[in-house]
Amino acid sequence: MKQLIGIVAMIYLASCGTPGPGDHGSEKATANDWPVYQGDDGRNQYSSLKQINKQNINRLSVAWEYRTGDAGERTQIQCNPIVIDGVLYASSPKLKVFALNAATGDLIWEFQPKADVNFSMNVNRGLVYWENAGQKQIMFTAGSMLFAIDATTGKPVETFGAKGVVSLKQNLGERSDELYVVSTTPGVIYKDLLIIGTRVLESADAAPGHISAFNIRTGEVAWTFYTIPQPGQPFYDTWPENAYKEIGGANSWAGMSIDREKGMLFVPTGSAAFDFWGGNRKGQNLFANCIIALNAATGERIWHYQTVHHDLWDRDLPAPPNLVTVKHEGREIEALAQITKSGFVFVLDRATGKPLFPVEQRPVPPSDLKGEETWPTQPFPLKPPPFARQQFTEDEITDISSEAQAYVKQRFEQYRAGDQFIPPSIEGTVLFPGFDGGGEWGGASVDPITGVMYVNASEMPYILQMQPAEPDENALAETVGQRTYRMNCGVCHGQQRQGDPSGTYPPLVDIAEKMPEKEIVAIINNGSGFMPSFKHISEEKVEALVDFLLGHQEEVADAHMLGMDANKNDIPYTFVGYNRFLDEEGYPAVKPPWGLLNAIDLNKGEILWQVPLGEFKELTKRGIPKTGTENYGGPVATAGGLVFIGGSKDEHFRAFDRDTGDELWTYKLPAGGYATPSIYAVNGKQYVVIACGGGKMGTASGDSYVAFSLDE
Repeated sequence: MKQLIGIVAMIYLASCGTPGPGDHGSEKATANDWPVYQGDDGRNQYSSLKQINKQNINRLSVAWEYRTGDAGERTQIQCNPIVIDGVLYASSPKLKVFALNAATGDLIWEFQPKADVNFSMNVNRGLVYWENAGQKQIMFTAGSMLFAIDATTGKPVETFGAKGVVSLKQNLGERSDELYVVSTTPGVIYKDLLIIGTRVLESADAAPGHISAFNIRTGEVAWTFYTIPQPGQPFYDTWPENAYKEIGGANSWAGMSIDREKGMLFVPTGSAAFDFWGGNRKGQNLFANCIIALNAATGERIWHYQTVHHDLWDRDLPAPPNLVTVKHEGREIEALAQITKSGFVFVLDRATGKPLFPVEQRPVPPSDLKGEETWPTQPFPLKPPPFARQQFTEDEITDISSEAQAYVKQRFEQYRAGDQFIPPSIEGTVLFPGFDGGGEWGGASVDPITGVMYVNASEMPYILQMQPAEPDENALAETVGQRTYRMNCGVCHGQQRQGDPSGTYPPLVDIAEKMPEKEIVAIINNGSGFMPSFKHISEEKVEALVDFLLGHQEEVADAHMLGMDANKNDIPYTFVGYNRFLDEEGYPAVKPPWGLLNAIDLNKGEILWQVPLGEFKELTKRGIPKTGTENYGGPVATAGGLVFIGGSKDEHFRAFDRDTGDELWTYKLPAGGYATPSIYAVNGKQYVVIACGGGKMGTASGDSYVAFSLDE
């Protein structure tokens, strides 16, 4: 039986595209390595190592801890390290890249890129390793730049681009200098190509989300796939004419999967921008919110499948699809399984893109926002069942206390709530699962032998609320600075300058204490990190905005200054902000559980078990059963019968029984482990390592990588 399991595992590794000579992570990649982001080309976050198992998990202890020394206010580490031939490669909060002895944690080398980066917003989730004929390279991004460095020395590869660096902004046209473009997730190696997507803004001035393949030796662009079709390209008619010149987004920020044997690349994309009003992009909007199968060598489309039509809810596909082999209707099928922020799993035939289980196109409500035309239906997979709740009704209001229930009910009655896909509104629409899912960028783990997926979910409601952009009677009392802030800054930093609790967008209420006026003006004009340049704002309005931010006296504006000239994209609405729906104590407004770990049988389309992920000790002491918490980062399953995952707001790292969901082991990390762990072996000893960068959900930032092994 053990021999059979081993053979099945080997077949699986071949079928999902284990790296091969000259186009991968390592020519000698073995089960001891973690050679690529999320473990393998199928992004299955699975390890066949079983030295650490259910019987001895209580002996797991810290083997080493490495501190990068560069944590800052609201910084994070979301990196899933790669490990090849006993060397671990990873990144720091401020995007240093380094190599460690994977058995001891000792530093081998480090490299600090020269790039314009806001480190509280621009993260790195992993690196790419390439080896050919003795040449070994690490590829990674910082800001809008793609770097190539020697994997042995940590020095730039002088023959790549301009002495080791190229811009991700190639092929973006005349506006490229002022566009915000970064890449937070590592690309995919195919032969001599590095194929990579980008992260762009979610506002009306977002860059388009082209997919680009770079020659890994020279840095030149080999091919480009346009996710917003250009004239003469298929599905150009799913957008208004010339949308490709004016609309942005439809980008792939979550990473990609590859079937190396078939030469097929699988690309998940996000929504078109502006995210929450699409009156200027009427239509189905292909290839936004799609899984796209491309020829990896040429970038030519093979098939696509859209998971949200004309997205108005920021329902980006948040992780690469898992490449799996399932037993379906009596036969084995090479498939892919795509998790979503909505908590759906779409299981598709890998060759054709056809769903293996039925998917219904259900009618959804129309929008009452001016100029908006929602798509009349949305796809709902009937199997597997959603791994996160789909409705926030009055029955789902929190019950952790009578006070919390009364507080939430009063607010709940003000909003539109119920099923999925209720359009954005002036009153406020309850988005549940929230903007971050459901499923998110941590991805899902799949056991190749059983076909069982392990995926975590957050059950956090948000309020999606819009605000008219044009002046009304109340707006005439605004100052120019207030108006300029509301139109340009409030979408990210909040209309009350409160920032985003997740740490993505910092508060500006006390900016006068942190930053001089001259520096504020420079950032507005030139951009910084995640924030783009706002050169379109006139000098007078920049001056008024700075006065508003610093609390200086301003005069009330006249009607002309408050007019639509402040909105260069003629968007009639602004977005109030990414606001969680919380009770008066700061807990989610919905009944627990607030975080889940799920096991899903992809063969039958059934949920096997669901358990809470994370704990609020103060609530447990009050007699409330374990609630789970909001969570970021993904799980890794092992042949030892375990599922390892951090992610929870309580900053613990956990091991669960793969078969039952029982929590077997937990460890308090030095900072939140909001990243996916990696599993590897050196000299016969198995290790589990996780980045402890914190910085999300209001938790403290950290700078550690902690590795665990069995004690002697």
